Amino acid sequence: MMPGGTKWKMHLRIPSSDKDKPLTWFLKQAERLNALYPEMSQNIVHMKILRKCGGELEHALISRCIEPCSTEEYIDAMEDIVTRAKIGRTWKKVDIKSPNKPFIKKDKRREPFKPNTPNKKRKEKLIDLLFKYKDTFATEKQQLGAIIKHEVEIIRNVKKPYPPLLKRPAYPASPKAREALEVQIKELMDLGVLRKVGHNEQVEVTTPVIIMWNNGKSTMVGGFRALNTYTIPDRYPIPRIHETFTRLSQAKLITAMDALKGFHQNVLTDNAKKLLSRIVHCGIYEYLRMPFGIKKAPSHYQRMIYTIFPEELSEGWLIIYIDDIIIFSGTWESHLTGLERVLKRIFQGNMKISPKKCHFAYSKLKALGHVVSGLSLGIDKNKVEAVLLKPMPQTKKEIQSFLGFACYYRQHIKDFAIIAKSLYKLGEQQTVYAMTGERVKAYEEVKNNLTNSPFILMPDWKLHFKLYIDACGEGLGVALHQTQIINDKPVEGPICFISRQIKTTKERLGASQMEYLCLVWALKKLHYYLDGTVFDVITDCNAVKSLLNMKTSNRHMLVWQISLQEYRGTMTIVYKSGNIHKNADGLSRWSLANTPENPAWVPQEEHYIEGICVTETNTEFFNKVKESYKMDRNCHITCQLVMKDCKNSSLSSKLDKIWKKEYD
Repeated sequence: MMPGGTKWKMHLRIPSSDKDKPLTWFLKQAERLNALYPEMSQNIVHMKILRKCGGELEHALISRCIEPCSTEEYIDAMEDIVTRAKIGRTWKKVDIKSPNKPFIKKDKRREPFKPNTPNKKRKEKLIDLLFKYKDTFATEKQQLGAIIKHEVEIIRNVKKPYPPLLKRPAYPASPKAREALEVQIKELMDLGVLRKVGHNEQVEVTTPVIIMWNNGKSTMVGGFRALNTYTIPDRYPIPRIHETFTRLSQAKLITAMDALKGFHQNVLTDNAKKLLSRIVHCGIYEYLRMPFGIKKAPSHYQRMIYTIFPEELSEGWLIIYIDDIIIFSGTWESHLTGLERVLKRIFQGNMKISPKKCHFAYSKLKALGHVVSGLSLGIDKNKVEAVLLKPMPQTKKEIQSFLGFACYYRQHIKDFAIIAKSLYKLGEQQTVYAMTGERVKAYEEVKNNLTNSPFILMPDWKLHFKLYIDACGEGLGVALHQTQIINDKPVEGPICFISRQIKTTKERLGASQMEYLCLVWALKKLHYYLDGTVFDVITDCNAVKSLLNMKTSNRHMLVWQISLQEYRGTMTIVYKSGNIHKNADGLSRWSLANTPENPAWVPQEEHYIEGICVTETNTEFFNKVKESYKMDRNCHITCQLVMKDCKNSSLSSKLDKIWKKEYD
């Protein structure tokens, strides 16, 4: 065994060209072992594999279990792996106080996201303006705005006394959860969001709460599902995020602000207060401000925002999504004028802005899970990282949650619906949950696309669009492109990707009819890009060119012809043979060249192991692990193959058969 206060650390650097070497492949297999055997997380060796791309951390923490050994034996084992993989290595001996705590060296080259900031002269003017409206910013935690009253209506046919479903007791809670509840209730009472109901007051509706834990942090969540079933919905529209981003095209300066606890800035009416009472182990508390989780909250807040900024929103240089405020313009003078108008409206509406979440006059910044600029739109890697660090989904609910997150970024992923087809079937109610080899491959491909998706260009409405379409038996794929001048050079880049699966009733269509269907569906989905603009349709099916003028009695063809008539004067169909029609092909995805001339350029990604540490552990743990291995024949075979012959090219196929049999 190793000495208690010493541990060895090894740094391995793997270039992207060697990402398929046996060592990297072995680490992926170890991740699958960890998903099946949670006890392996408490082991002697921790390996952290990272993918460096634009200064972001983008992979999972994985582990590998080995038997207790001396320092010399451990070095020999690691040297053997390094030699097989043919990669460089450096060793460092580190003395530490706590041998059981993994040591991770900070990589100085990993720099955070740095948006472009205004120059010094502009900063002075900006600071003067912000100081003028300093009262709009919340400088204290207890400083909340009070905008307008919010009314929660109950469906008219539900009369007093209310159904028992609306009168629920408190949930049981552990001592730790009770302590967290008391702390959060006190914070909300200090903010003026809650008040305790007196002993003589009657409460007709009570909603229990629970504590949700995430990375050691607690959050109080109210179960308003019963109340929401009896609440009259508010149909006020919420903006579409991806459609909203297209308005930022050609913006030179962007400002983003966030309301401090936006929902809590809405004061409730007396009737609404009586319906929004929370019951916990220490009493009943009544909401004085609008809480999170009620049915009408988002729509009401959006309606309230439109009443505060009516003229600014109609002029088109202001975007507001719930409590996120985005101001954009093409010149500094107009941007400063617009910012002053917005701050004045905020002051008049008695709103409060969180200064920590404000970014003023940037050419590129993060907003709504994206990296936004006037030229391009990309995925915020920090948002994706949290999902990629999670283990492989083990239940239908987890796979549905993963697909829901990935769908938010599907316009960045070529042929998303086709790639995730097997995962969608896995989430169906009648399907037995089983992560087969095909589904594991699809899951990894979706994660890889989220990590390495290209930046998409912002549309320029004065230029032509190119619509690439392609259909196959698996689904429909569409890519919308545009050629723009970037750094005095014409560059063709993607605007968005869309895709869908083929329904069973459509699988009987021929190849030409499938291509017709793809064109009609693409025009329907992307009409907010193509209406009133000139564009070309690029297809590898020559028969599509005759669709507009075809004489047919087929009712499907007639419906498609009618739907295309409005684009007759602006649409040109161009044939391109299949061997050069790659933009919408499911086997590849087009992206801008990763060069410094590309506005979305990121440094070449590297795969490397940042740190490996060895700590002293109890022998009983390894005895338990050995016993669990003896009970699982497939796991035993896998470990033997990996440890004996990591370099054998046939190892991958052998393990695939073992794991496929296990999952099936």
